[in-house]
Order: sequence, then C-alpha cells, then structure tokens
Amino acid sequence: MPQAIRCLDLKKTYDGRPPVEAVRGIDLSIEQGECFGVLGPNGAGKTTTIEILEGLLPPTAGDVEVLGRHWGQDDNELRQRIGISLQETQLSEKLTVLETLILFRSFYRKGIEPEEAMARVALNEKATSRVKTLSGGQKQRLAVACALVGQPELLFLDEPTTGLDPQSRRQLWDIIGNFRDEGRTVLLTTHYMEEAERLCDRVAIVDRGKVIALGSPPELIESLGGDRVIEFTLKPNSDGNELDVGRLTGFASVSDVSRNGQHYSLSVKEPHRVLPELIAQLFSGDYDLADLAIRHASLDDVFVKLAGRHLEGSDEIDA
Repeated sequence: MPQAIRCLDLKKTYDGRPPVEAVRGIDLSIEQGECFGVLGPNGAGKTTTIEILEGLLPPTAGDVEVLGRHWGQDDNELRQRIGISLQETQLSEKLTVLETLILFRSFYRKGIEPEEAMARVALNEKATSRVKTLSGGQKQRLAVACALVGQPELLFLDEPTTGLDPQSRRQLWDIIGNFRDEGRTVLLTTHYMEEAERLCDRVAIVDRGKVIALGSPPELIESLGGDRVIEFTLKPNSDGNELDVGRLTGFASVSDVSRNGQHYSLSVKEPHRVLPELIAQLFSGDYDLADLAIRHASLDDVFVKLAGRHLEGSDEIDA
C-alpha cells in the first residue's frame, strides 16, 4: 500500500526583491489512515506546503507523491480521491446548505449523498438556510462537508478552526476524529497546540520553512525531559539582583530552564521535589513571587526549546 503523502526536499521560493523562501527543504512521509498535523506559527510555511501537496501550487524544487500519484500526471484521478477545506472558503451566499452540497457532490464520480454529508457535520436543521445566514462555525462545518461529500481517501484541512468559538472548534474536532476512525487519512495545519495534541497521531513542527521536530505529541513532549512545567514570575528586586538561572538548572528533576524577563519556566519530572528547593532559593535571595503555577508540558514548550519563542501568538512572517 503506497503512503498517503510523500515529499522529499520540498522547496518553494516566491519571486521578489529579495526572493522569499517560504519552504526550504521539507521531507514528509504520511501513512494512510493517520491524522498528521503540520504545526507552526503564522508565516512558518504551513499553508504553502499544504497547497503544494493539494496541487494548487507548483513547487520550486522537490518530489511530491500523493496517494501513489503525481501532480502534473494524474491530476483528474487525484482530484477525485481527495477532499480540501481551505483556510478561507468563499461559498455562494445565495445558495442553501443543501443546494451547496448538491453542487459539490456533482463534481465527483462517486461519494456520499448530500444529506449524509450534512448529517456528518450536524447541519440538518440548516438544510434550507442560505449560506449568508450561517454563523462562522456553521460556515466552517459546511466547508468541511463540501470536502467530505466526495468520500475522499485523503482530507486536507488548512487551519480548520481558526477564529471559531470553543464549542464550534470541538464540534469540528469530532468530525475530524470520526473521519479518521473510518481508516481515512487527514492532513491538517494548525497553530493550536491543544488541537494537534488531541487529534494528531504525529505532527511535524515547522518553523521558517523547515521541519524542526517530527513525532507523536507524547514523544515530542517527552523529549523535553519532563512532562510538567513550573512557571513563576518575580516582582522587581529592590537590590537589582538577578536570579541565578544556573542554580535552577542544578535542581533535582529539572531538565531545562528558560527565562523571559522576570518570567521563568522549568521543565521537570517531579515538581514536588523541585518546589521546596525553589521556594528556599527565592526566600534566601529575598525574591518576591508575583505568581507561580504548575501545568502539563505542551507542544508549545517543545517549540520554545527549539526556536526560542512561543508558537502561539508569533508574528513571524515569511509567506
């Protein structure tokens, strides 16, 4: 059985002065039946990568294989076997939900009935409603239904939950999970860590057009050396003394320490062993805590360790 997606040394450069290297040599191998996430900050090259894999953009260099076929040779066959939900989908606002799905179903030689696609995304009650009357979450679910109506083997979802409220986001998570449970393949891009951790069997973390980490979410988090993070912020010290980061690194069970101003993050295995040492260190140095919290480590912590900044909220722009 061929892999769902294979790309080797994928590159994309946009003309300009100077040229913009959006994708700088990405290798990916995605098995059939898995949900694979491409995770990274805005501007990391995620959308450019997925649009090349979807056949919407030609690569500057590299080899791309989708479902054992190649764009430029097997275009019609590939379009019948994949479903795509773009980052922004503009549907005809004068059509009803059912009419929209009937239209998209007509593009495929085989698929599911429009009514079934509507049911899968819980839009039955909106069948006769015009698209312009739908909420943002309902429009996004309709866009996913349009991608599902051809019963694709491979589903592309580019930032499927951006801008949605928490309830709409979780509804889409259920839809994606059900599709994967049918043994079909999902490739999604996202910059939401919780989304990737919940949905994806494996993720590739992309930054500045390159893959900087690849593996399952638990594997990547385990690479930090601890599954808990102690975060604390200090009040300004009247003596101007800085807290010695080297001493924090030497605490038992601490595998990594990062600092941003007066905010500190410690990756730890056993927080109950670290806290007494930390409090004693702060007390002896006359440091005052502004806040302190313990949480589970996340993919954002992996990104911070590798890239030196947080994944969510990054405004790094390249393409």
